[in-house]
Amino acid sequence: MINKLDLSGEWLLCLDKECKGTDLVFDDTINLPNTTSNAKKGEYNTERETGFLTDTYKFEGFAWFRKNVDFSALQCENLKLYLERTRITELYIDGKKIGRQESLCTPHIYDLNEYIGTGIHEMTICVSNVGYKTKGGHLTSPDTQTNWNGITGRIELIGYKNAHAENVMLWCDIHNKTVRVTANITGGKSGKAVISAESFNSEKNHTPAVQSFEYKDGKLDALYKMGDDCLLWSEHEPNLYKLRIDIYGDVSEHIIGMREFRTEGGKFTINGEKTFLRGKHDGMIFPKTAFAPTDLEEWLRIMKISKSYGMNHYRYHTCCPPESAFIAADMLGIYMEPQLPFWGTITEEGEENHNQEEQDFLVEEGFNMLKFFGNHPSYCMMSMGNELWGSKKILNDIIGGYKKFDSRHLYTQGSNNFQWFPNVIENDDFFVGVRLANDRLIRGSYAMCDAPLGHIQTDKPAANHDYDSIIRPKKQASSTEISEDGTVQIQYGTTMKTVKASDADADFIPEVPIVTHEIGQYETYPNFKEIEKYTGSLKARNFEVFRERLDEKGLLPLAEDYFKCSGKLAVQCYKEEMEAVFRSRLLGGFQILDIQDFSGQGTALVGVLDAFMDSKGLITDSEWREFCNDAVVMARFDSYVLEAVSSFKAHTELCNYRPDLKDGKLICTLTLENGDVIGKVKKNFVAEGNYTDICDVEFTLPQVTKNTKAVLALEIEGTDIHNHYDLWVIPTVEKTDISGAYIFNEVNEEAESLLKQGKTVLIVPDLSKLENSIEGFYCQDFWCYHMFCIISQMMKKPDPVGTMGLLIDTDHPALAGFAGEKYSTPQWWEIVQNSRSVILDDFKGEKNVIVRTIDNFDRNHDLSLLYEYEKDGGKVVVCSCDFDKLSKSPEGRAFINSVVDYVRN
Repeated sequence: MINKLDLSGEWLLCLDKECKGTDLVFDDTINLPNTTSNAKKGEYNTERETGFLTDTYKFEGFAWFRKNVDFSALQCENLKLYLERTRITELYIDGKKIGRQESLCTPHIYDLNEYIGTGIHEMTICVSNVGYKTKGGHLTSPDTQTNWNGITGRIELIGYKNAHAENVMLWCDIHNKTVRVTANITGGKSGKAVISAESFNSEKNHTPAVQSFEYKDGKLDALYKMGDDCLLWSEHEPNLYKLRIDIYGDVSEHIIGMREFRTEGGKFTINGEKTFLRGKHDGMIFPKTAFAPTDLEEWLRIMKISKSYGMNHYRYHTCCPPESAFIAADMLGIYMEPQLPFWGTITEEGEENHNQEEQDFLVEEGFNMLKFFGNHPSYCMMSMGNELWGSKKILNDIIGGYKKFDSRHLYTQGSNNFQWFPNVIENDDFFVGVRLANDRLIRGSYAMCDAPLGHIQTDKPAANHDYDSIIRPKKQASSTEISEDGTVQIQYGTTMKTVKASDADADFIPEVPIVTHEIGQYETYPNFKEIEKYTGSLKARNFEVFRERLDEKGLLPLAEDYFKCSGKLAVQCYKEEMEAVFRSRLLGGFQILDIQDFSGQGTALVGVLDAFMDSKGLITDSEWREFCNDAVVMARFDSYVLEAVSSFKAHTELCNYRPDLKDGKLICTLTLENGDVIGKVKKNFVAEGNYTDICDVEFTLPQVTKNTKAVLALEIEGTDIHNHYDLWVIPTVEKTDISGAYIFNEVNEEAESLLKQGKTVLIVPDLSKLENSIEGFYCQDFWCYHMFCIISQMMKKPDPVGTMGLLIDTDHPALAGFAGEKYSTPQWWEIVQNSRSVILDDFKGEKNVIVRTIDNFDRNHDLSLLYEYEKDGGKVVVCSCDFDKLSKSPEGRAFINSVVDYVRN
């Protein structure tokens, strides 16, 4: 490039909703880059979407942009129009069609040599957001970016000399300290290329020597020497260079990082050192504009937030970000995995629903991604799409083609492909999935339609889970049942489908790194204060509808408590999920869904950050890094709930991918909430590889008179590596004492008589006969109730329970003997799991809910586990728990005694 002309600014606009392309009237203007929606062009949309944010100026069709351009403004010998980020485009000059381009992921570039120096011409660009050759995944989905129309990146004429470098590929060799530079030299058969490089973001400045190379037959193939002291790129030291190729004054500039991203056994390596992928899902949700930014500053902002939460990896769900995202990741040391914009089935010719045009488009899109972005050191991995089905042969061929073209990256067939029938194909460099067979689960939570459920949903909270015995099992696992016709029902996107299936390989053990897919997905109740943040064309009308529904049930005053208490439970679930991953020594990494709210697919508020990447106030980045970082110190123990005067035992260990941490001293302390130190252990250790068993600890718990919080704190002395666990010590209760209390299964005649005497009666219903109730489920709801309830019903599987934890009146005297937090904590697990929550929507009269179950924001039932009301001069207390089962645990006995003491008094 020798110069360029910026074409951003005001353009004439014509919206052609009918896609006629005739009788165009340019009676409006728009400032580009922009989208028609963000510029508030077109008809105002009055719809109120509940499954995703509402695009208030939604437009689908042809958008025509027109501008007079002076082609004499650039002195050049080769001229191109560059449209950085757009949809399907057609370019016209003075009404003459120049061409059409369809890439959703990469720039549209048009040759305009015939117009060099010819003065002012009328340029018209038609942008279409209909008629795509593929559905586009999250690139075009209303759940994420919306199906916007416009041009959102650079719009410019670029002038070149006749001889200039195109299709530049840079191959960094950290062993020989060289960069192989290949390029097509357009407009020049033979000549000289001068290559130089300079580090620009490191404290250790390094400038290799300027070197000259000959190119022949329009091809440059040069081996540029970086020098023995060249700087390497990684997540810990993201050292970068600007490499320049000068062809007789026409200079192209490229960012490079000297790195080698490979695999070794079941691990990823960066420059020969093992690393662990701490990944974040990204569907490019930007609720202020509804499209991904193309400016570097915004990507740096959001990626710095992700880094502050311990992330070193981005997985782009069925989409590819603009170049500024790769540059930001280059600068911050983030390992990127873009995906083809595809979520569907790959078929072979002759198979049902075969769409060769779509598959050809997707393959070409992948090559475009590699050509335009492949030089960036952050571009480490590439995936063929999300939850794909179909032909393994075609998938393998596609990956093979990419590998032959560009071997600088690692490739995978997709994320969670073939679901219950996972496999590794020949060209897979790593595996991404949620299970290795039907009951070999490698994440902690699942939707009911994908059951069996995960350990966090079914097991009592504990700090002892890992996936190593599942990855390499000692016995054969079971397989999903297949219908007689050889088919199986699967969740398919936001619906379901029936697919052909081969027998599941219950002995499937990948020999490539395993990345556990979309872990987490614990939702929180909406924060209605967030509504005011939607100042752009996207509006949170879904939040408005949810607020109205809650108000109709008379529960709106509880909204803030619902948000905070559901969020606190979600954080507990995330901590347990993340630590299970960091304990798993055979895993290569994880991809969480997500630290950020997902605005669509039923409105899935699964983040500890909102959709704007702002904190929800549920956990700080420092607290999150306790269990998600390049080094995590952990304890293994069987229960967070302990009985007084018992022995608490834990095993301490370190997951360490921090290069400079070779040894240290562990300090382990157990402290009561009043500050009393129960015990402290100090232990020196040598970090043995990436996983170190430090020591076992044992503490004798004191007697307590009430439920008492204790904190187990771990720290590596002199570092920022620390962690903590909130434990609950329960007083010793040998047996329950229900003497003197009036306890019934229902309000019968005897109970009625006692009430008329002003007595308090306790109703403990027979749960097997309790109608109008919901089963007890301690774990946070998965993703969002609405979407997965519909899918479960389509698949004729059980509905999800759909509850979101407890809201507890901790000051109520019924809980005087069962102290705790306002929200769910592990001491409530036995109680919740052995209960049913009564639906009080139609309750007549006044009531006081003592322990409330938070329902999801789609259903909004008024749910209670423990409530009371006045009747006939007395008081009725209803506790919908199974006392027989609760009497078998210390916390259950303590809870029963507390409730009985209240009704007895």
